[in-house]
Amino acid sequence: MQGESSVAEAAGVDSETLSEHVFRRIQAAIVKGEIAPGSKISEPELARTYGISRGPLREAIHRLEGQRLLVRIPHVGARVVSLSHDELIELYEIRESLEGMACRLAAERMSQQEIDELRRVLDLHEQDEAFKAGVGYYQQEGDFDFHYRIIQGSGNQTLVRMLCGELYQLVRMYRLQFSATPSRPRQAFNEHHRILDAIAERDGELAELLMRRHIGASKRNIERHFAISAGQGALSKTANTRGES
Repeated sequence: MQGESSVAEAAGVDSETLSEHVFRRIQAAIVKGEIAPGSKISEPELARTYGISRGPLREAIHRLEGQRLLVRIPHVGARVVSLSHDELIELYEIRESLEGMACRLAAERMSQQEIDELRRVLDLHEQDEAFKAGVGYYQQEGDFDFHYRIIQGSGNQTLVRMLCGELYQLVRMYRLQFSATPSRPRQAFNEHHRILDAIAERDGELAELLMRRHIGASKRNIERHFAISAGQGALSKTANTRGES
């Protein structure tokens, strides 16, 4: 394919690196909502869009399925994940429990240097233009992500594999989706600071409690969103019924 050839020649990369590049681009598009939840994945269309042959593309799609960002439905094909209300609440219940544990362990195990670096991460978050405008929270991943750094700081590799590997991008997808709720960015930032203070004081019990409360607040925010959406849907249905009668 000419598109793939030009991409490869410009980047000076092999098919494995091309697959990694496309994997990251599709991953980012899904997490940020640029490819909408529930969208059907068309391999020919993606191949044309990213200028890549079907082999490396299928490898990227397989990896996205492993991250639970894509789901394969029999006789339909791959679609972008779209969790139901119950599935999303279950995901946040898992986060509340496991990240609470990770936070307690981080308070016991993080070095002073790691704590200082985490405080600098929050300083960076505060300077973000979207955050200062009140329209969202800092969206970078990995070492720039407050939650990611705490999980890594727990020193528990099973937690790290689960929360920074298998579930990480799926959780990010919904964290970003609901982070723009009015007042939530500033509230979340303040909660992050209280959690960090507890870690710095080596108070694992308090750190765990604050993290559980923090994720619990996010879960309630999601529940309110679904309740409002359900109410609006019911009103719309009632209005349509009246119009038909």
